[in-house]
Amino acid sequence: MDKKISPSEKIRNGISDLLSNATHSDSSRGILSRLARLSIGLVTQEALEAEQRDFIGVDRYDRAGDRRGYRSGYEPRRLKTAEGAVEVYVPQVRGADTPFRSALFQYLSRNSDALEHLAIEMYARGMSTRDIESTFTEDGRCLLTRSSVSDVTEALNEQREAFQNRDLSDIPVLYLFLDALYEPLRTHGITREAILCAWAITWDGRKVLLSMDFGGKESSEAWLEFVRDLARRGLQTPLAITTDGAPGLISVVDQMWPKSLRLRCWVHKMRNCASKVPKTRWPSIKPLLQAIRDAQDLETAQAAAGRFLEKHQAEFPSLCRCVREDLDALLAVTQLPWRQRRYVRSTNLIERSFVEERRRTKTLPRFFTEKSCLKLVFATLIRAAERWKAIPFTQTEFHQLRELCQARGILAPNNVYKAA
Repeated sequence: MDKKISPSEKIRNGISDLLSNATHSDSSRGILSRLARLSIGLVTQEALEAEQRDFIGVDRYDRAGDRRGYRSGYEPRRLKTAEGAVEVYVPQVRGADTPFRSALFQYLSRNSDALEHLAIEMYARGMSTRDIESTFTEDGRCLLTRSSVSDVTEALNEQREAFQNRDLSDIPVLYLFLDALYEPLRTHGITREAILCAWAITWDGRKVLLSMDFGGKESSEAWLEFVRDLARRGLQTPLAITTDGAPGLISVVDQMWPKSLRLRCWVHKMRNCASKVPKTRWPSIKPLLQAIRDAQDLETAQAAAGRFLEKHQAEFPSLCRCVREDLDALLAVTQLPWRQRRYVRSTNLIERSFVEERRRTKTLPRFFTEKSCLKLVFATLIRAAERWKAIPFTQTEFHQLRELCQARGILAPNNVYKAA
Protein backbone atom coordinates (compact mmCIF):
# COMPACT_ATOMS: atom_id res chain seq x y z
CA MET A 1 0.00 0.00 0.00
CA ASP A 2 1.24 3.49 -0.89
CA LYS A 3 2.15 5.01 2.48
CA LYS A 4 1.49 8.51 1.19
CA ILE A 5 -2.17 7.73 0.60
CA SER A 6 -4.40 6.73 3.50
CA PRO A 7 -6.58 3.61 3.10
CA SER A 8 -9.74 5.72 3.30
CA GLU A 9 -8.52 7.91 0.46
CA LYS A 10 -7.81 4.84 -1.65
CA ILE A 11 -11.35 3.59 -1.03
CA ARG A 12 -12.77 6.98 -2.02
CA ASN A 13 -10.76 6.80 -5.24
CA GLY A 14 -12.13 3.31 -5.82
CA ILE A 15 -15.71 4.55 -5.45
CA SER A 16 -15.02 7.41 -7.85
CA ASP A 17 -13.50 5.03 -10.40
CA LEU A 18 -16.45 2.65 -10.08
CA LEU A 19 -19.01 5.38 -10.70
CA SER A 20 -17.11 7.00 -13.57
CA ASN A 21 -16.05 3.83 -15.41
CA ALA A 22 -19.24 1.77 -15.21
CA THR A 23 -20.85 1.14 -18.61
CA HIS A 24 -24.24 -0.15 -19.72
CA SER A 25 -22.71 -3.60 -20.25
CA ASP A 26 -21.92 -3.91 -16.55
CA SER A 27 -24.42 -5.63 -14.26
CA SER A 28 -26.41 -3.05 -12.31
CA ARG A 29 -26.65 -5.42 -9.36
CA GLY A 30 -22.90 -6.09 -9.48
CA ILE A 31 -22.05 -2.40 -9.55
CA LEU A 32 -24.37 -1.60 -6.65
CA SER A 33 -23.04 -4.55 -4.64
CA ARG A 34 -19.45 -3.33 -5.10
CA LEU A 35 -20.56 0.20 -4.26
CA ALA A 36 -22.22 -1.05 -1.06
CA ARG A 37 -19.08 -2.93 0.03
CA LEU A 38 -16.85 0.04 -0.76
CA SER A 39 -19.20 2.36 1.11
CA ILE A 40 -19.23 0.15 4.19
CA GLY A 41 -15.44 -0.12 3.96
CA LEU A 42 -15.12 3.66 3.72
CA VAL A 43 -17.37 4.25 6.72
CA THR A 44 -15.37 1.80 8.81
CA GLN A 45 -11.93 2.91 7.58
CA GLU A 46 -12.55 6.58 8.28
CA ALA A 47 -13.83 5.70 11.75
CA LEU A 48 -10.71 3.60 12.43
CA GLU A 49 -8.42 6.40 11.25
CA ALA A 50 -10.32 8.92 13.37
CA GLU A 51 -9.97 6.60 16.37
CA GLN A 52 -6.19 6.49 15.82
CA ARG A 53 -6.05 10.27 15.42
CA ASP A 54 -7.92 10.81 18.68
CA PHE A 55 -5.55 8.40 20.46
CA ILE A 56 -2.37 10.06 19.16
CA GLY A 57 -3.74 13.57 19.54
CA VAL A 58 -2.60 15.04 16.20
CA ASP A 59 -3.69 14.81 12.58
CA ARG A 60 -1.80 12.93 9.88
CA TYR A 61 1.45 14.76 8.90
CA ASP A 62 1.00 17.21 11.80
CA ARG A 63 4.44 17.59 13.39
CA ALA A 64 3.45 20.06 16.11
CA GLY A 65 1.47 19.59 19.31
CA ASP A 66 1.48 17.02 22.07
CA ARG A 67 1.30 13.45 20.87
CA ARG A 68 0.99 10.08 22.56
CA GLY A 69 2.75 8.10 19.85
CA TYR A 70 3.45 7.75 16.13
CA ARG A 71 1.58 6.18 13.22
CA SER A 72 3.11 2.87 12.24
CA GLY A 73 1.29 1.57 9.18
CA TYR A 74 -1.78 -0.63 8.97
CA GLU A 75 -2.71 -4.24 9.57
CA PRO A 76 -5.05 -5.64 6.86
CA ARG A 77 -8.11 -7.36 8.32
CA ARG A 78 -11.46 -8.59 6.99
CA LEU A 79 -14.94 -8.07 8.38
CA LYS A 80 -18.05 -10.06 7.53
CA THR A 81 -21.07 -7.98 6.53
CA ALA A 82 -24.45 -8.54 4.90
CA GLU A 83 -22.85 -7.33 1.64
CA GLY A 84 -19.99 -9.84 1.85
CA ALA A 85 -16.45 -9.67 3.23
CA VAL A 86 -15.01 -6.16 3.51
CA GLU A 87 -11.27 -5.54 3.79
CA VAL A 88 -10.16 -2.82 6.19
CA TYR A 89 -6.77 -1.67 7.45
CA VAL A 90 -6.46 -1.32 11.21
CA PRO A 91 -4.08 1.56 12.09
CA GLN A 92 -1.02 0.75 14.21
CA VAL A 93 0.74 3.03 16.73
CA ARG A 94 4.32 2.92 18.04
CA GLY A 95 6.06 4.84 20.80
CA ALA A 96 3.01 5.16 23.03
CA ASP A 97 3.11 4.65 26.79
CA THR A 98 0.06 2.38 26.52
CA PRO A 99 -0.61 0.07 23.56
CA PHE A 100 -3.19 1.23 21.00
CA ARG A 101 -5.92 -1.33 20.39
CA SER A 102 -8.86 -0.37 18.24
CA ALA A 103 -11.98 -0.70 20.37
CA LEU A 104 -14.09 -0.14 17.28
CA PHE A 105 -12.55 -3.03 15.34
CA GLN A 106 -12.86 -5.36 18.31
CA TYR A 107 -16.51 -4.41 18.66
CA LEU A 108 -17.28 -4.93 14.97
CA SER A 109 -15.41 -8.25 14.93
CA ARG A 110 -17.61 -9.55 17.75
CA ASN A 111 -20.80 -8.16 16.21
CA SER A 112 -20.82 -8.95 12.49
CA ASP A 113 -24.17 -7.25 11.97
CA ALA A 114 -23.02 -4.09 13.73
CA LEU A 115 -21.13 -2.92 10.65
CA GLU A 116 -24.24 -3.02 8.48
CA HIS A 117 -26.09 -1.32 11.32
CA LEU A 118 -23.41 1.36 11.34
CA ALA A 119 -23.69 1.86 7.58
CA ILE A 120 -27.48 2.02 7.68
CA GLU A 121 -27.85 4.08 10.83
CA MET A 122 -25.04 6.52 10.30
CA TYR A 123 -24.35 6.48 6.62
CA ALA A 124 -27.89 6.20 5.27
CA ARG A 125 -30.22 7.72 7.79
CA GLY A 126 -28.39 10.96 8.50
CA MET A 127 -28.60 10.41 12.24
CA SER A 128 -27.37 13.06 14.60
CA THR A 129 -23.89 12.62 16.04
CA ARG A 130 -25.48 12.25 19.47
CA ASP A 131 -27.63 9.35 18.23
CA ILE A 132 -24.59 7.58 16.81
CA GLU A 133 -22.51 8.13 19.90
CA SER A 134 -25.30 6.51 21.88
CA THR A 135 -25.48 3.58 19.44
CA PHE A 136 -21.75 2.88 19.77
CA THR A 137 -21.31 3.21 23.51
CA GLU A 138 -20.35 0.00 25.27
CA ASP A 139 -19.72 -0.36 29.01
CA GLY A 140 -19.64 3.42 29.33
CA ARG A 141 -16.96 3.79 26.62
CA CYS A 142 -17.77 5.70 23.43
CA LEU A 143 -16.34 3.70 20.51
CA LEU A 144 -16.93 6.56 18.06
CA THR A 145 -16.20 10.12 19.09
CA ARG A 146 -18.50 12.85 17.86
CA SER A 147 -15.74 14.31 15.66
CA SER A 148 -15.09 10.95 13.98
CA VAL A 149 -18.83 10.51 13.39
CA SER A 150 -18.95 13.86 11.62
CA ASP A 151 -16.01 12.85 9.41
CA VAL A 152 -17.66 9.58 8.45
CA THR A 153 -21.12 10.95 7.67
CA GLU A 154 -19.68 13.74 5.56
CA ALA A 155 -18.27 11.17 3.13
CA LEU A 156 -21.78 10.28 1.97
CA ASN A 157 -22.24 13.73 0.50
CA GLU A 158 -19.14 13.26 -1.65
CA GLN A 159 -20.49 9.97 -2.98
CA ARG A 160 -23.89 11.48 -3.69
CA GLU A 161 -22.29 14.35 -5.59
CA ALA A 162 -20.25 11.90 -7.67
CA PHE A 163 -23.43 9.95 -8.43
CA GLN A 164 -25.32 13.13 -9.26
CA ASN A 165 -22.64 14.35 -11.69
CA ARG A 166 -21.80 11.10 -13.47
CA ASP A 167 -22.09 10.71 -17.24
CA LEU A 168 -25.37 9.14 -18.44
CA SER A 169 -24.55 8.81 -22.14
CA ASP A 170 -23.62 5.10 -21.84
CA ILE A 171 -27.02 4.14 -20.36
CA PRO A 172 -29.34 2.95 -23.19
CA VAL A 173 -32.58 4.38 -21.79
CA LEU A 174 -35.78 2.92 -23.21
CA TYR A 175 -38.36 4.03 -20.61
CA LEU A 176 -37.88 7.02 -18.32
CA PHE A 177 -39.79 7.52 -15.06
CA LEU A 178 -40.08 10.82 -13.19
CA ASP A 179 -41.61 11.13 -9.74
CA ALA A 180 -41.17 13.01 -6.47
CA LEU A 181 -40.87 11.90 -2.86
CA TYR A 182 -41.97 14.27 -0.12
CA GLU A 183 -39.98 14.40 3.11
CA PRO A 184 -40.34 16.64 6.18
CA LEU A 185 -37.66 19.32 6.49
CA ARG A 186 -36.74 21.64 9.28
CA THR A 187 -35.87 24.96 7.65
CA HIS A 188 -37.61 28.09 8.94
CA GLY A 189 -40.39 25.80 10.12
CA ILE A 190 -41.53 22.24 9.50
CA THR A 191 -42.38 21.78 5.83
CA ARG A 192 -42.62 18.90 3.38
CA GLU A 193 -40.33 19.34 0.39
CA ALA A 194 -40.11 17.39 -2.85
CA ILE A 195 -37.14 15.25 -3.81
CA LEU A 196 -37.24 14.81 -7.58
CA CYS A 197 -36.24 11.34 -8.78
CA ALA A 198 -35.50 9.83 -12.17
CA TRP A 199 -35.03 6.15 -13.00
CA ALA A 200 -35.10 4.16 -16.19
CA ILE A 201 -35.63 0.79 -17.79
CA THR A 202 -32.89 0.22 -20.34
CA TRP A 203 -32.99 -1.54 -23.70
CA ASP A 204 -31.48 -4.62 -22.05
CA GLY A 205 -34.15 -4.67 -19.33
CA ARG A 206 -32.22 -3.23 -16.39
CA LYS A 207 -33.81 -0.81 -13.92
CA VAL A 208 -31.37 2.01 -13.18
CA LEU A 209 -31.53 4.89 -10.71
CA LEU A 210 -30.45 7.98 -12.67
CA SER A 211 -30.76 11.06 -10.51
CA MET A 212 -32.31 12.68 -7.44
CA ASP A 213 -32.28 16.24 -6.13
CA PHE A 214 -34.34 18.74 -4.19
CA GLY A 215 -37.29 20.25 -6.02
CA GLY A 216 -38.92 22.54 -3.47
CA LYS A 217 -42.67 22.43 -4.06
CA GLU A 218 -42.30 20.48 -7.33
CA SER A 219 -42.71 23.56 -9.54
CA SER A 220 -42.29 23.49 -13.30
CA GLU A 221 -39.06 25.50 -12.90
CA ALA A 222 -37.64 22.86 -10.54
CA TRP A 223 -38.57 20.02 -12.88
CA LEU A 224 -37.17 21.88 -15.90
CA GLU A 225 -33.79 22.37 -14.22
CA PHE A 226 -33.81 18.73 -13.10
CA VAL A 227 -34.43 17.26 -16.57
CA ARG A 228 -32.06 19.74 -18.23
CA ASP A 229 -29.37 18.37 -15.95
CA LEU A 230 -30.19 14.86 -17.20
CA ALA A 231 -29.81 16.09 -20.78
CA ARG A 232 -26.54 17.88 -19.97
CA ARG A 233 -25.14 14.62 -18.65
CA GLY A 234 -25.94 12.83 -21.89
CA LEU A 235 -29.29 11.14 -21.24
CA GLN A 236 -30.59 9.60 -24.48
CA THR A 237 -34.11 10.33 -25.73
CA PRO A 238 -36.42 7.65 -24.28
CA LEU A 239 -39.24 6.01 -26.19
CA ALA A 240 -41.71 6.66 -23.36
CA ILE A 241 -41.80 8.76 -20.18
CA THR A 242 -44.14 7.95 -17.28
CA THR A 243 -45.24 10.69 -14.89
CA ASP A 244 -48.02 11.51 -12.48
CA GLY A 245 -50.45 14.37 -13.14
CA ALA A 246 -48.35 17.26 -11.84
CA PRO A 247 -49.05 20.05 -14.38
CA GLY A 248 -45.56 21.52 -14.15
CA LEU A 249 -43.95 18.14 -14.84
CA ILE A 250 -46.26 17.40 -17.78
CA SER A 251 -45.41 20.68 -19.51
CA VAL A 252 -41.68 20.11 -18.97
CA VAL A 253 -41.79 16.59 -20.45
CA ASP A 254 -43.68 17.83 -23.50
CA GLN A 255 -41.13 20.62 -23.92
CA MET A 256 -37.98 18.53 -23.44
CA TRP A 257 -38.94 15.31 -25.23
CA PRO A 258 -41.58 16.09 -27.90
CA LYS A 259 -40.82 12.86 -29.79
CA SER A 260 -41.33 10.58 -26.78
CA LEU A 261 -44.60 8.98 -25.73
CA ARG A 262 -45.80 10.58 -22.51
CA LEU A 263 -47.56 8.06 -20.26
CA ARG A 264 -49.82 8.95 -17.34
CA CYS A 265 -49.32 6.85 -14.22
CA TRP A 266 -52.33 4.56 -13.85
CA VAL A 267 -51.82 4.07 -10.10
CA HIS A 268 -52.15 7.79 -9.44
CA LYS A 269 -55.11 8.06 -11.81
CA MET A 270 -56.97 5.18 -10.15
CA ARG A 271 -56.47 6.80 -6.75
CA ASN A 272 -57.90 10.04 -8.08
CA CYS A 273 -60.87 8.27 -9.65
CA ALA A 274 -61.61 6.35 -6.44
CA SER A 275 -61.98 9.66 -4.61
CA LYS A 276 -64.69 10.79 -7.03
CA VAL A 277 -67.26 8.08 -6.25
CA PRO A 278 -68.84 6.65 -3.08
CA LYS A 279 -66.84 3.82 -1.55
CA THR A 280 -69.76 1.46 -2.06
CA ARG A 281 -69.70 2.06 -5.83
CA TRP A 282 -65.96 1.83 -6.40
CA PRO A 283 -65.86 -2.00 -6.57
CA SER A 284 -68.15 -1.86 -9.63
CA ILE A 285 -66.34 1.09 -11.26
CA LYS A 286 -62.76 -0.14 -10.81
CA PRO A 287 -62.99 -3.19 -13.15
CA LEU A 288 -64.36 -0.98 -15.94
CA LEU A 289 -61.35 1.33 -15.72
CA GLN A 290 -59.00 -1.64 -15.56
CA ALA A 291 -60.60 -2.98 -18.75
CA ILE A 292 -59.72 0.30 -20.48
CA ARG A 293 -56.17 0.07 -19.18
CA ASP A 294 -55.77 -3.53 -20.30
CA ALA A 295 -57.29 -3.09 -23.78
CA GLN A 296 -55.52 -4.96 -26.57
CA ASP A 297 -54.61 -1.83 -28.53
CA LEU A 298 -55.13 1.94 -28.62
CA GLU A 299 -58.26 1.83 -30.78
CA THR A 300 -59.94 -0.66 -28.45
CA ALA A 301 -58.96 1.42 -25.40
CA GLN A 302 -60.38 4.59 -26.94
CA ALA A 303 -63.66 2.85 -27.71
CA ALA A 304 -63.92 1.44 -24.18
CA ALA A 305 -63.17 4.85 -22.65
CA GLY A 306 -65.88 6.44 -24.81
CA ARG A 307 -68.49 3.91 -23.65
CA PHE A 308 -67.45 4.39 -20.01
CA LEU A 309 -67.78 8.17 -20.19
CA GLU A 310 -71.14 8.04 -21.95
CA LYS A 311 -72.55 5.58 -19.41
CA HIS A 312 -71.40 7.40 -16.23
CA GLN A 313 -71.46 11.07 -17.21
CA ALA A 314 -74.86 11.81 -15.67
CA GLU A 315 -74.30 9.94 -12.40
CA PHE A 316 -70.62 10.74 -11.79
CA PRO A 317 -69.63 13.94 -13.67
CA SER A 318 -66.54 14.57 -11.50
CA LEU A 319 -65.32 11.02 -12.14
CA CYS A 320 -65.72 11.50 -15.87
CA ARG A 321 -63.85 14.79 -15.76
CA CYS A 322 -61.03 12.98 -13.97
CA VAL A 323 -60.94 10.25 -16.64
CA ARG A 324 -61.01 12.78 -19.52
CA GLU A 325 -58.13 14.75 -18.02
CA ASP A 326 -54.98 13.79 -19.95
CA LEU A 327 -56.80 10.79 -21.45
CA ASP A 328 -54.42 10.51 -24.43
CA ALA A 329 -51.42 10.02 -22.10
CA LEU A 330 -53.43 7.56 -20.02
CA LEU A 331 -54.19 5.38 -23.07
CA ALA A 332 -50.75 5.74 -24.69
CA VAL A 333 -49.44 2.70 -22.82
CA THR A 334 -51.58 0.49 -25.10
CA GLN A 335 -49.18 1.27 -27.96
CA LEU A 336 -46.40 -0.68 -26.23
CA PRO A 337 -45.81 -4.46 -26.29
CA TRP A 338 -48.37 -6.20 -24.10
CA ARG A 339 -46.01 -7.85 -21.61
CA GLN A 340 -44.13 -4.62 -20.91
CA ARG A 341 -47.12 -2.43 -20.15
CA ARG A 342 -47.37 -3.42 -16.50
CA TYR A 343 -43.76 -2.29 -15.93
CA VAL A 344 -44.23 1.18 -17.44
CA ARG A 345 -47.75 2.25 -16.51
CA SER A 346 -46.76 3.34 -13.00
CA THR A 347 -44.10 5.54 -11.39
CA ASN A 348 -44.43 3.82 -8.03
CA LEU A 349 -41.13 1.92 -7.99
CA ILE A 350 -39.27 4.79 -6.29
CA GLU A 351 -41.96 5.42 -3.68
CA ARG A 352 -42.45 1.71 -2.98
CA SER A 353 -38.71 1.04 -2.76
CA PHE A 354 -38.18 3.94 -0.40
CA VAL A 355 -41.06 2.99 1.92
CA GLU A 356 -40.11 -0.70 1.97
CA GLU A 357 -36.43 0.02 2.60
CA ARG A 358 -37.20 2.36 5.47
CA ARG A 359 -39.54 -0.23 6.97
CA ARG A 360 -36.92 -2.97 6.56
CA THR A 361 -34.25 -0.92 8.31
CA LYS A 362 -36.75 0.28 10.93
CA THR A 363 -36.05 3.94 10.28
CA LEU A 364 -37.93 6.15 12.70
CA PRO A 365 -39.83 9.19 11.38
CA ARG A 366 -37.91 12.38 11.97
CA PHE A 367 -37.44 15.83 10.54
CA PHE A 368 -34.38 16.43 8.37
CA THR A 369 -32.19 19.24 7.30
CA GLU A 370 -31.82 19.45 3.53
CA LYS A 371 -28.38 17.86 3.68
CA SER A 372 -29.32 14.92 5.90
CA CYS A 373 -32.49 14.32 3.90
CA LEU A 374 -30.53 13.93 0.67
CA LYS A 375 -28.13 11.56 2.45
CA LEU A 376 -31.02 9.42 3.61
CA VAL A 377 -32.82 9.25 0.28
CA PHE A 378 -29.66 8.65 -1.77
CA ALA A 379 -28.28 5.88 0.43
CA THR A 380 -31.70 4.26 0.86
CA LEU A 381 -32.53 4.23 -2.86
CA ILE A 382 -29.06 3.03 -3.87
CA ARG A 383 -29.50 0.16 -1.45
CA ALA A 384 -33.04 -0.58 -2.65
CA ALA A 385 -32.02 -0.40 -6.32
CA GLU A 386 -29.69 -3.34 -5.75
CA ARG A 387 -32.79 -5.54 -5.49
CA TRP A 388 -34.58 -4.16 -8.53
CA LYS A 389 -35.12 -7.01 -10.98
CA ALA A 390 -34.57 -6.69 -14.71
CA ILE A 391 -37.57 -7.19 -16.98
CA PRO A 392 -37.59 -9.82 -19.76
CA PHE A 393 -37.59 -8.92 -23.47
CA THR A 394 -38.41 -11.18 -26.41
CA GLN A 395 -36.87 -10.59 -29.80
CA THR A 396 -40.33 -9.79 -31.18
CA GLU A 397 -40.82 -7.11 -28.51
CA PHE A 398 -37.39 -5.70 -29.23
CA HIS A 399 -38.26 -5.30 -32.92
CA GLN A 400 -41.66 -3.77 -32.05
CA LEU A 401 -39.94 -1.18 -29.88
CA ARG A 402 -37.41 -0.37 -32.59
CA GLU A 403 -40.25 0.18 -35.07
CA LEU A 404 -42.00 2.50 -32.61
CA CYS A 405 -38.80 4.49 -32.20
CA GLN A 406 -38.30 4.71 -35.94
CA ALA A 407 -41.88 5.94 -36.42
CA ARG A 408 -41.32 8.70 -33.83
CA GLY A 409 -37.86 9.69 -35.05
CA ILE A 410 -36.04 8.36 -31.97
CA LEU A 411 -32.63 6.70 -32.30
CA ALA A 412 -32.67 3.10 -31.03
CA PRO A 413 -29.59 0.97 -30.29
CA ASN A 414 -28.79 -2.00 -32.50
CA ASN A 415 -26.90 -4.37 -30.24
CA VAL A 416 -28.43 -4.57 -26.77
CA TYR A 417 -31.00 -7.35 -27.24
CA LYS A 418 -30.56 -10.30 -24.88
CA ALA A 419 -32.76 -13.36 -25.04
CA ALA A 420 -35.38 -13.48 -22.27
